Formats: sequence, C-alpha cells, structure tokens
Amino acid sequence: MDLLKLVAVFCIIILVMWMKKPLLTAVLAATIGTVVLYQLPLTVTCAAVGKGATSWTTIETLLVFYTTTFLQRMLEKRKNLSDCQVALNGLFNNRRINASVVPLLLGCLPSASTVLICGPIVRDSVEDYLSAPEKAAITSYFRHITESFLPTYTTIFIAVGLTNGAVSVSAFVLAMLPMVAALFLTGHLVYLRKVPKDTGMVSQEPKAYYWKLLVRSIWSIALAIGMILVFKLPVELAVFLCILLNIFVNHFRPGELLPFFRSAFETKLLASTWLIMIFKEVLAATGVIEKLPAFFSALPLPTFFIFALIFFFGTLVAGNQACIVLCMPMVMAALNGAISLSLFVLLMCMNYVAMQISPIHICLTLCAEDSKVSFSSMAAKTLPMVLIFIAVSFLYYGGLRFLGL
Repeated sequence: MDLLKLVAVFCIIILVMWMKKPLLTAVLAATIGTVVLYQLPLTVTCAAVGKGATSWTTIETLLVFYTTTFLQRMLEKRKNLSDCQVALNGLFNNRRINASVVPLLLGCLPSASTVLICGPIVRDSVEDYLSAPEKAAITSYFRHITESFLPTYTTIFIAVGLTNGAVSVSAFVLAMLPMVAALFLTGHLVYLRKVPKDTGMVSQEPKAYYWKLLVRSIWSIALAIGMILVFKLPVELAVFLCILLNIFVNHFRPGELLPFFRSAFETKLLASTWLIMIFKEVLAATGVIEKLPAFFSALPLPTFFIFALIFFFGTLVAGNQACIVLCMPMVMAALNGAISLSLFVLLMCMNYVAMQISPIHICLTLCAEDSKVSFSSMAAKTLPMVLIFIAVSFLYYGGLRFLGL
C-alpha cells in the first residue's frame, strides 16, 4: 500500500506538469499529497519541512545556483561569451567546431537563457546545410553536454549529496569524461558531418591574438572548474572566488555590479530548488524509502536495469531534479547505501539524456521557440542521438563494472 501511495505521489508531479504548471507548483502539490496520503502527523511534517528548508545542503545548493548565475551576468556584461565565438573562428575556421564547441562552452553555466545565445551562433555556423529542426536539435544537444557532468549544475550537486559520501564530485566528473566524449562524437556523426568545415572567414589577426581572446573569454569558468576538481573546493566557494577575481581583472565598477545582485536572483528557479529540498525531507519522513529494498529484490530483472528504467522514464515525465530527489534515495536504500560509481554514472546518464527530449525541460521549449520549430520536430531530431547515448551508457557501465568500479 505504501508503494502505491508513492506511485500516486509520482503521478501528482506528472499530472501537474502536464497541466503546464511550473515545477515549483508540481513539487508543492506533491509535498502536500505526500502529507495527505501518508497521513503524516503535524509535528513530523513541520520537522521535515524545517529540516528541508534550513539545512546546510539546501542553503549550499541555492548558493551554487546564485553565484553561478551572478558570474554569468559578469561574463555577459563584458561580452566574454560572444568573444569566445570570435576566438574559435580565428583559431579553427571550422563550422563544426563553432556549432558544437561554442554551445558546449556556453553551457558551462546553468541558465536557461544561454540556449538563446547559442541559437544564432549555431544557425550562422551551419547555414542551410541542416534543416531548422536539426539546427534546433544540435543547439540544445551541444549546449547541454556540460550538464551531464559539471558540478555547477544543481542536479549533479544534489545527486552526489544524496549518496552520503559514497560518490565524490571529483570521482564522478572524471568517470564521466569518456561519456562526454561520446556525446560530442555522437552529435558530430549524426548531424555535423553533413556540414562543411570551412567558414570562409579570413583571419585578420595572428593566431596568438585569438588564443589570448579565448583565454580572456573563458578563464573564469575554467578556473572555477579547476578549483573544484584539483583542490576539491565547494562549488559555491570556487565560483565566488572567480567572481572576486573577475571584478579586478575586468575592472568592474560598483555601479555595474549592483544590478547583478538582483538579476542573478532567479526567483522561480531558486524557489523550485528550495521546494524540492523540502519535498525530499517530507518524503523521507514517511518511511517508505526503507521499505523499497524488499520490493526491488522481488523483481525478475537485473537491479541496475530496473533503476536505469526508473531514472529514464521518471526524468522524462517529472524532470531531472524531481527524479533525482524522488529516486536516488530509493536506490541508496535498496543498496543499503553502498552505491557503486559505475551504477551512479549509469543512472546519471539516464537522468541526463531523458531530459534532452522531456517536454518539461524549459530550455528545449525556449530553443524550439527561438528556432521557430515545433517541440515535437526538434525532439524527433534529437532522438537518434539519445538512443545512441543510451546504448553507449550501458556498454560503459559494463566496462566500469569489469574494472571493479
């Protein structure tokens, strides 16, 4: 009965999303539904809500989102993002690199609006060599590659935190690098190979000029990632240090910085993240998670395959953050907290790739609108790349298992 109630909670999220309501509304409805269905006492509910609203994990997650968005505002102000494309043009004179590497680099920062910057770059690069839905598909696809592994994205930050130390951020990032290469190659094989390389641009400056321009464009992003991986600094601290350095390096005046404090506070996204963390604690207070191991052990399919299906279809209909919060605790409970790196990578791959064709992914909607194509046509062009990546993910899981990871 408790498991049926859990399914009902999951269906609440799906139903609200299908009604075109925002994520925060869906999560709030699921939280209320959990309290009602499991008849949680008022004291237990208040304790869970308080823990989810004020815990350091929640506060840290919100800080990561805010500081990263603030840094992005600084980069946009100094035109570092557009300079990145100019630098790559001068260095490589390659349409395929412009249509893939530029969106990939811009995707290092988690903001839905980034896809609107990538769209014109991709369209200018590929011109009429691809159809409009294909252009939209590769714009979204390459822009989101970094979302599969960078810890500046809250989904990864939350998922790693839910493993309770079983998987570290640095270990996950390093293990995902081959899958990042697979994503990149898949996009090239399916679509970009149809596009001629030469841009027709004649460089006006020596190569050294464009290398310097590229470094000036992305140094803060690269430094933040390096500090996270090498020195294992908390994400919010690494980004904050880059913000401070950027103030001096790019000579920001106080009057320029003041508007960023407000614009970086994206209310809906921060509120959604906050409510998700509350929902996680309310769900944990029901005790249903502890009952899952017995249920999963009775199923006739391999455990890793069951979990992969749950993560893929759960993300497809409920979104990546909601699926992580709902399903990762189940996995941890079913495995008694001993999740392997190989399984974690597989589940995160399923979570990531399902989001690339999910109708509740706001970036996809923006990309389709910007490209003036329907969502369904863009998703249909994305699907071949998704299917290839799924196959590679299972093969990679087998390889990691063989290595004992």
